Amino acid sequence: MALEQGNRKWHGSVGGIVGAPIDKVWNMVSQTNRLPEWMPMVERCTDLAGEEGVPGYVRLISGFMYPQQDGDRSWIKERLVSMEPSSHRYVYRMEASNVGLDGSVNSLKLLDYGDDSTLVDWSFEINPLEGVSEDNIIDYLGFLYKSCIYRLEGAIDASANKVGSMA
Repeated sequence: MALEQGNRKWHGSVGGIVGAPIDKVWNMVSQTNRLPEWMPMVERCTDLAGEEGVPGYVRLISGFMYPQQDGDRSWIKERLVSMEPSSHRYVYRMEASNVGLDGSVNSLKLLDYGDDSTLVDWSFEINPLEGVSEDNIIDYLGFLYKSCIYRLEGAIDASANKVGSMA
């Protein structure tokens, strides 16, 4: 439940270095069907509307992103706001969910860090939540997203090994 406080949003960001070239990282993070490979809490991604990679595309993500009191899976319906492959960045807006983060915006940006490594910068803004401390939710989201960044390198390696073993 969003708390009405004018237009003030809660903001956070996390970053990390992935030991892989930017194009390999982009290939992993920009494809909806690959989310479960690097987001451990995501079980399934479903296309709902539009074309992946084109603003307006809508996807449904489900899994155990946020604990539910009834033990049920979390779900989030997200709309792609922008996708800029040339600058390795995209923005999604959470349109509906059972986790209370409707209206939240997530931005992912990659920067070439040299030596075949990539800086992943993940920022987010959410509407204030009633009964939740701003610091607690920002810390939780930061932890969640940072854990995803840490998994990217392993997911890229596993994907390369899978492709290599098929040859």
